[in-house]
Formats: sequence, C-alpha cells, structure tokens
Amino acid sequence: MAIYHMEAKVVSRGSGRSAVAASAYMSCSRMYNDYDGIQHDYTRKHGLIYQEVMLPPMAPPEWKDREQLWNAVGAAEKTKDSRLAREFVVALPIELNTDSNISLLQDFIQKNFVDLGMCADFAIHDTDGHNPHAHILLTVRPLNENGTWQYKAEKEYLCIKDGKEKGFTAAEFKKAQKEGWEKQYRYQAGKKKIYLTPSAALEKGYERVDKHPKSTRYGRQNPISERWNSEEQICLWRENWADTVNRELECRQIDTRIDHRSFSDQGITEQPTIHEGYIARDMEKKGIISDRCELNRQIRSDNRLLGELKRQVAKLTKSIKESIPAIAEALENIRGTMIIFQYQMLHNEMQTTSAKEWIKMTKPVVEKYKATKQKINKKQEERKVLKTKKQKLSILNPLQHYQLNQQITTLTEDIEELKSKKNFLMGEIYCHNDTEMKNAESNLKHQSAFLEKLAAQRQSLNEQLGKNRKKFIDLKLSVTPEKSEELLDARVSFRDIVRDRVVSRLRDVYGKKFEYDRLNDASDYIDGCIQEDPYLFRERARQKAWEQDRRYHQSRKPQKKNRYFEL
Repeated sequence: MAIYHMEAKVVSRGSGRSAVAASAYMSCSRMYNDYDGIQHDYTRKHGLIYQEVMLPPMAPPEWKDREQLWNAVGAAEKTKDSRLAREFVVALPIELNTDSNISLLQDFIQKNFVDLGMCADFAIHDTDGHNPHAHILLTVRPLNENGTWQYKAEKEYLCIKDGKEKGFTAAEFKKAQKEGWEKQYRYQAGKKKIYLTPSAALEKGYERVDKHPKSTRYGRQNPISERWNSEEQICLWRENWADTVNRELECRQIDTRIDHRSFSDQGITEQPTIHEGYIARDMEKKGIISDRCELNRQIRSDNRLLGELKRQVAKLTKSIKESIPAIAEALENIRGTMIIFQYQMLHNEMQTTSAKEWIKMTKPVVEKYKATKQKINKKQEERKVLKTKKQKLSILNPLQHYQLNQQITTLTEDIEELKSKKNFLMGEIYCHNDTEMKNAESNLKHQSAFLEKLAAQRQSLNEQLGKNRKKFIDLKLSVTPEKSEELLDARVSFRDIVRDRVVSRLRDVYGKKFEYDRLNDASDYIDGCIQEDPYLFRERARQKAWEQDRRYHQSRKPQKKNRYFEL
C-alpha cells in the first residue's frame, strides 16, 4: 500500500557533500566537479527508472545538462561551507505504474519548485520493484530575469539620523545619504571604542580606529531565499505532496490515502515500522532471517496487542467517566483549580496596587531630582566658565574681577541650595546617594514593565476562570436530579482532599507569603461564581461525620453486651 515518506536534506560543502556528486549518484552517471577536480562515476549503479532536469523560463537552456547546471551552482558559491542544494527523497505510491508516477512527480515539481524559480533535477529509483522512490535536487539561490544568480544575503549598514537607527543596503544608502543618514564607524573615546557618525566624532575630536561601518550580523536576507528556507514552506511542501498523491489515487479510484502528519499529530500511538530494503527481503526469500524484518514483525505484533489494550481501556474509561464518583472528583478538581486561579488573581491585585502606589510616590520625586540635577550641572558649568575667565583676566581690571567674583558667589549659593533640595528629594524615597537614586530610576522602568505583565496575567486568569466555570456547569448539569444527593455525598468526601492539595500547591508557589485569609476569600468568590452554597456542604459533612460516629458506637455495643454475658 502507499506510504508517506518525504525526507528533506541540505547539500553543503560544510558537511563534505557536493551537488555534482549528489546529481551523479541519483542519475547513475559520470560527472566532473570543476570545484575540486574530482570525477564522480556511478554508471555501475542499478535501479534507475527515469531522470529529468526541469528549468524555470529564465534559466539558461544549457543547464538541461545536469553537469553544467551543478558546476554553475558550485561556481556561484565561494565559501567553504556554502549551501549548494536542497534534496528531497519521496516515496512513490506502489499502486501506480511507472508512467503515472512520472506524471505525478513532474506535476508536483513544476507547481511547487520550478514555478517558484528553482532548477530541479530528479530521478526515480526502484531496485527491487517494491520500493519506488524519487530523489529531487533543487537549487537554493534565486535567479534574475536574465538568468544570473541573485544574492542570498546583502550587507545592511546601520545608519543614524536624528537619534534614530535604521538599516540600509549599499544601493539604498545612496538615496538615504541625501536625506541626512550617516554610517557609523568605531572611534577611540578614551579607553573605550564606540560607534559614532563622522560628524559627531569630528565635533568631539575622536579618531577612527576601524574602516568597516556598523552593520547587521547576518545582513539582509533575500526574501525569496528566506521564504524557501523557512520551516513553514517545508511544512507546506510536505502537505502538498500528500495532497498531490491523494488526488492522483482518487482519480484512479484507488481507496488508499497517505497523510503527511506524524503519528502523534494523527492521534496514532502505534509504533511505526522501519524501512526493510530489498537486501533484507531477499534474505527472507532465501530462508535467512533478517534483523530488520524480524523487528518489523515484532512491531506489528506489539501494535496489535496495543490496539486491543486501547479498546479495552477506552471501554473501561467510558464507564468510569460516567460514574458518580468520577464526576464528583472531576467537579471538585475543577473547583480547586478555579480557587488557585482566584488566589493568583487576588495576589495579582495586591501586587498591582503596591506597584502603582510605589510608582505614584517615586515617579514625581525622581523627575524633580533629575531636573534639579540638570540645573546643578548647568550652574556648575557656568561657574567653571566664569572661573576660567577670571584666571585669564588681567589684574589691571579690578572692577571686572569684582563682578566675576559676585557672579561666582551667586552661582555657588544657588548650587548649594539645589544640592540641599536634591538631598531632600532623595530622603523622600529613602535614598542616601546618587547611586541609590539611579537604582530607583531603573526600578521605575522595571515596575512599569511589571505592571504590564500583571495586566496580561489578569487577562489570562480571567479567561481560564471563564473556561473552567463553563466546564464545571456543563459537567454538573450532566447529572440527573435523581442522583443529586449521591453526587453531593461523593463531592463532600473529595472536598477536604482537594483543599489539602490546593493548599500544598499554593505553599509551594508562594512559600511564606501564603495567606489562609486570601485562600478563604478565593473559595467564597468561586462558590459564588459557580452558584453553590458552602453552608450546605459543611452541614452535609457534619451529618456524615455524625452518622459515621453513630454507626461506630452501635457496632461497639453488642460486643460489650456479649462480653458481659460471657462473664
């Protein structure tokens, strides 16, 4: 029967592979590799059914010769770890004849690869007549309209304009330069090396230490290559191959179908068999036990046993799920989960309130502190300029000396007053120095980000509470009114167990910060949310305890009476 198999590989120099060698192998031919001067000869290989090279319209017609095609690919790649080609190995449906498989493969390659601009080299192999499969070798570099290779990635320079950074390619930068964008280079600033624009570095008198401009790490990827290399595209090709095969099987009125999804995605827990190959099957025909065939026989036996166990478990699970104790346990577990969510919600609200109060107290103080510090720095710069001017002033100008001294004194007083104000502001939020104020400023950003996380958490918790509430109500309504008393008794027996489990889980998360009062508030809120009366459960629990105690004493009375009569 038809099976799904599609294996994707990359042919790269980094792994020691060659596109010329891969093409020679699958076409069972002799080909010379211009890159390393090696001739690859696979003419003695058997099993070739069909081979063809398919080209897009813009490709040179001489590339119909696969040797020229893959040597051209090798010449375009300069690095020692270049990716040369992409290879697919697909299993062909055994229900179709050779001509149908060829037509099927041509249609798939044309629509999924050649129409996108790839050159495709493929061959069909079938060594023993029971394993038809195809090798597809594809180019990874897009083509221009004139048949030349496009770039895989282009250098992208990070430029600056008005404090904003943006990436430009070499062609884009010519236009951007006229708009005021500048490249960034490394300059020596004291003991550090920093990136600056030439104009900014000229103002500060820095010396350039590197001729290479700042750029992105991997450059700008060619959007066509990026799409071809994406995981989404691979998944799409896998799906398209399954659809193509299934359409062909349907047209020929063959009931067999293939599925590109994995066993787990299909909900299949069976263990897949391994590929046996013609050598193993030939050994079996000769009476020799093959390890591969023996393993597959064991796998099939295990799968049959697993199937039988699954049917029994499903039958048992269905009966258990429909029982009152199972429903009662599920209801209490859902309620317990909702209590945990509500506890987290209350804790979230407490954290949100605390963070907002801290931000409300700290933010205006930090802003005033920064403004005051800027004023101090400005006045200190002014005082420094005046002192320099005074030093350069001749002693023959006593009047100017006097005026300068007056200005310096005034600035000094202002500075001292501002410093006192700065110290007062630091004391308002319990900071003792500039370092602690800097930490407070950093904490403001963290607290703001923390508030956003808390808001997202609240939204998620509300959604979870809504889903669990609906699940609880639907499950509760599934029980008929005649069994409500039985359900209540069963839920009472599970309630303490679930509560202990909830407390243990919350203690593990919150540790010493865990509060019983908050847990009780969460429980009351959830009971109101699911429209249940906690008093009814408490009374039923007391009644059950009393009945249990009464039964215990009744069972003890006859024993005492019998012993009395014996005496």
